[in-house]
Amino acid sequence: MAGDPLLARARAAWLDLTGVPMAFPAGGGVEVAASAGSRLCPPGWVGIVVLGGAAVVTVPSDGLVGTVRAALRRLPVAELTDAGRLRALLPVAGVLGPASLAYLDEPRFRPASGDVSVVPGAPADVAALLAAVPADDADECGLADVTSPVFVVRRGADVLAAAGYRRWPGRVAHLGVLTRADRRGRGLARAVASAAVVDALTNGLLPQWRARPEPSRRVARALGFRQLGAQLSLALRQE
Repeated sequence: MAGDPLLARARAAWLDLTGVPMAFPAGGGVEVAASAGSRLCPPGWVGIVVLGGAAVVTVPSDGLVGTVRAALRRLPVAELTDAGRLRALLPVAGVLGPASLAYLDEPRFRPASGDVSVVPGAPADVAALLAAVPADDADECGLADVTSPVFVVRRGADVLAAAGYRRWPGRVAHLGVLTRADRRGRGLARAVASAAVVDALTNGLLPQWRARPEPSRRVARALGFRQLGAQLSLALRQE
């Protein structure tokens, strides 16, 4: 993927979140650095981001750099976000992820079509939709944290689907999309996500889609997003 502008932009955004000078190894592989202020993961955790066949990893203290580096170098880069493989090499106490990381550049964008009405929403719309889905879905979608306008599909007074994005460092638009469970599979997620992507691109932002469930990944692919890697966070036991 050398010379890939989309990959370069995605990598630059994640490097900005590490909190320390580091880089994705040019020839593949993994770089590990200590960063107490890393935003790749929750405070005190290990953050792993794989993009384009190379990885950067932050650990919370200098004392963990050697241990984590030695463990991760025993794995192919493609398996660095495999929680099962990592549990066999490190004293893992908790895991968040893995989540796929997909990005979109404007020439590849395939806007959703159809007669669905998508209009700017309001916080009340988001609250009503979040309350109508299982707690795991509400947590996964990230819709409660968006900073953009919220785009919704309504049927009467009911909000059936909504999307927006949160601005991240590096001019990234981190998408949040949610559809009511009883209305999925009808193209509503594509419609609202398409509207949010249009808004992000208009503002010169890089749309980012982070997802674990395959249905969410399918929506991203349908819009033209390209999966470039994955992210995983680990909590390690003190030994």
